[in-house]
Amino acid sequence: MLDRDKVRLGIAPIAWTNDDLPELGAGNTFEQCVSEMALAGFTGSEVGNKYPKDTTVLKEALDMRGVQICNAWFSCFFAIDKEEETIAEFIKHRDFLYEMGAKVIGCSEQSHSIQGLDKPIFDAKPVFTEEEWEKLAAGMNKLAVLAAEKGMKVSLHHHMGTGVQTPAEVDKFMEMTNDDVYLLFDTGHMYFSEGSQEAVDAIIEKYADRIVHVHLKDVREDVLAKLKEEKWSFLEGVKAGVFTVPGDGAVKFDRTFEVLKDTNYEGWMVVEAEQDPAVANPFEYAKKARGFIREKTGL
Repeated sequence: MLDRDKVRLGIAPIAWTNDDLPELGAGNTFEQCVSEMALAGFTGSEVGNKYPKDTTVLKEALDMRGVQICNAWFSCFFAIDKEEETIAEFIKHRDFLYEMGAKVIGCSEQSHSIQGLDKPIFDAKPVFTEEEWEKLAAGMNKLAVLAAEKGMKVSLHHHMGTGVQTPAEVDKFMEMTNDDVYLLFDTGHMYFSEGSQEAVDAIIEKYADRIVHVHLKDVREDVLAKLKEEKWSFLEGVKAGVFTVPGDGAVKFDRTFEVLKDTNYEGWMVVEAEQDPAVANPFEYAKKARGFIREKTGL
């Protein structure tokens, strides 16, 4: 069983309102989203597009529900020579999260990303040149120093449709960056990328000591197979329900939870399972995820 004094549970608002597909959950309000998170038994949240930008207003709304911000997506563009702009935006983002009490900043390298484009997610996947890898690593090393100024840690979110998606790319990233650059481990994105449980388990086993944030996401095997066959884009897959909550798909979480326990993981595990809320009721699925995690971990 995981240590409830060290591991906390959050859920991402993307199940209620989708930043990449604003039409999904367009009618769902911020208040509904965070209230249902709390009712389902979660105490942490990431940040969605309907969340107040004013930290005082946001804190007040979350405090009354017993929810706190634990992370928020940040897009980096180091590989395409936007270091100066990325760092300037990162400092604003860091300071917002610091005010909200978060300790981790989850980044995604979005140079050449196709995750939001109408392109086949596997066939059109970007591949970085060696020069681009060096720019990414150097940039992330700089972000780690900036995060440390506030007692925070920076992590990279390996993600479908980006240059850091596969196990080999995660390996390269981790090898090229300093030890104070961490990994945001996402069960669903790794399974989606490789179609195997072995890939999911291998990543957490290999990088347990550098994982500072965990996304718990499941994958529907039948939808993934159709996506590959018909060469869908990432967002077409999302709309069709390729992702779901832990315990509702093909991913087995036993090894993930076991490694986190054995390595005394301290931080957040966040359910992140974007679906069409008109098809998959977010509150219902949040409760389903919470029950599964309780059964498997004792949390």
